[in-house]
Amino acid sequence: MTAAGPAAAGGRQPRRSPGRRIARAALRLLLAFLAITWFAVLALRFVPPLTSAYMIERRIGALLHGERDFRLRYRWVPWSRIAPVAPLAMVAGEDQTFPFNHGFDVASIRSAIDAAEAGGHLRGASTITQQVARNLFLWGGRSFVRKGLEAYFTVLIDLTWPKRRVLEVYANIAELGDGIYGVEAASQAYFQEPASRLSAHQAALLAAVLPDPRGWHADRPSPYVLRRAAWIEQQMRQLGGVAYVLDPHPPRPRVEERRRRR
Repeated sequence: MTAAGPAAAGGRQPRRSPGRRIARAALRLLLAFLAITWFAVLALRFVPPLTSAYMIERRIGALLHGERDFRLRYRWVPWSRIAPVAPLAMVAGEDQTFPFNHGFDVASIRSAIDAAEAGGHLRGASTITQQVARNLFLWGGRSFVRKGLEAYFTVLIDLTWPKRRVLEVYANIAELGDGIYGVEAASQAYFQEPASRLSAHQAALLAAVLPDPRGWHADRPSPYVLRRAAWIEQQMRQLGGVAYVLDPHPPRPRVEERRRRR
């Protein structure tokens, strides 16, 4: 009888070590995570999101802090019902390389790191695609885990969605006031107009409050917000107007060094 005979005769399989069992379980969890997240990103290319992680987090925060008067305002509208000046203003104020980058603005990231190493304040360098990834799927705050997940979802979105879809979702889920999400809800709340009728100045005011939507107000702009809105309007013109977000292949504009407010 061979050495393998008794094990075969008894019908027993050799036991796997605990390390191998843990590794196999971890691999299954990783594959499940990849499948679920990719499916979610793929579905949201075509289906309007009912909510976002940031909206859920804000609602929970209001409940925990006893904010009885809090009301979350969010209303999805398709691209055709958003004035083109609104996404243009967001691009002008937040991510001027949006039509050309692949989810990350490497030049701005390097500039932010250099400024921090020189002793300055570490400013944000998030692209619009990164902000969509963060707002839709993640939580507020700063941590290496969240930044890693943000990069992961950014890559998925960039590979799966066309640029116009990224802008459409961003314009609809961006926080533009305390509990106010998206250009339709913000336009109705601040200007008593639908998003389809936003003027360039109104769109610039909305984009101007994006870095601090709970502290700054588009309908009661501070002198700083007014200056920032004026700068955004200037950038909108220098970018070439609404063609910059409507043309699938816009020309690269000559603009001043991009400013990051996050």
